[in-house]
Amino acid sequence: MKSVAIGIAAAAVAAVFVQAEPATAQSWPSKPIHLMVGFGAGGGTDVATRIVAEPLGDVLGQRFVVENKPGAGGTIAGDIVAKGAKDGYNALMISTGHTVSAVMIKSQAYDAVKDFAPVGIVANSAIAIVVAKDFPANDLKGLIDLIKSNPGKYNYGTVGVGSTQHLTAELFRQRAGLQIQAVSFRTTGEVVTALLRKDVAYAFDIAHAVRGQVASGQLKLIAVSTGKRFPSIPNVPTMIESGMPGFEVNGWYGLVYPAGVPAAIIAKTHAALSEVLSRDTVKKQLANIGAEASLSTPEQFKTLIADEIARWRDVAKTAGLQPQ
Repeated sequence: MKSVAIGIAAAAVAAVFVQAEPATAQSWPSKPIHLMVGFGAGGGTDVATRIVAEPLGDVLGQRFVVENKPGAGGTIAGDIVAKGAKDGYNALMISTGHTVSAVMIKSQAYDAVKDFAPVGIVANSAIAIVVAKDFPANDLKGLIDLIKSNPGKYNYGTVGVGSTQHLTAELFRQRAGLQIQAVSFRTTGEVVTALLRKDVAYAFDIAHAVRGQVASGQLKLIAVSTGKRFPSIPNVPTMIESGMPGFEVNGWYGLVYPAGVPAAIIAKTHAALSEVLSRDTVKKQLANIGAEASLSTPEQFKTLIADEIARWRDVAKTAGLQPQ
């Protein structure tokens, strides 16, 4: 899904529900809203949530209290919110991992689509192919040609088995027809070390996570998987530009409520998000963590979640990856 301009259709979304608005929605919010994050403090999802939460509370007149409930790929927090009260006082910030967990976690306690009411994507981030500075390929075609001319010789690195990075790399391997093995690491730091040691030929990771090594010249970015060039790294071409039509994977953060929350509350939150994400201060703060402020409609977000789950399910099946 391509990044959606901030504020697009915000007024239309709100207008749909302005008539016959329930009394509870009219008075909402009358107390703080608990905003759950399924990952630990300091991570990308947590920081993006906190950047948005404070001004969102200012606009709506009640605090958004961020609560971290890490564990099980974010599904502990997801379960709490999915089964929580449907009065607009329990919300969840999810990321791309929400759709990956739906595929890779065997007995998930909720339905990643049906049990949530999307408000909108809040921001996008870039996933990129990264190689060592002296790797003998400087573009995607050169990388593919090199791997194909040496079948079985190279490995690629990834953070975790069944992670967003892993499935993105596997999608690339399948699309390019490469004979190459995945090597899984616990952290991005370990992936970087493997790249520098030539233990792996390339890796897929969040571009912002390797910005320091790229800036110092240790690593170089070959391409980004976003549909268009990413604002903070405009000189890096997209996969599509580099010869892989239709290859688009966005890292994203998005806000949801549990299914059943009044539509008027969703519309009111969406309108407030539109105002928050139009602020230069918020845009700058998000840019500082490698994210681009970008608000979708609730309908676009719901479609994206369903589409990504279907795509990752196909990728995992082809790769022989089993839910754990």
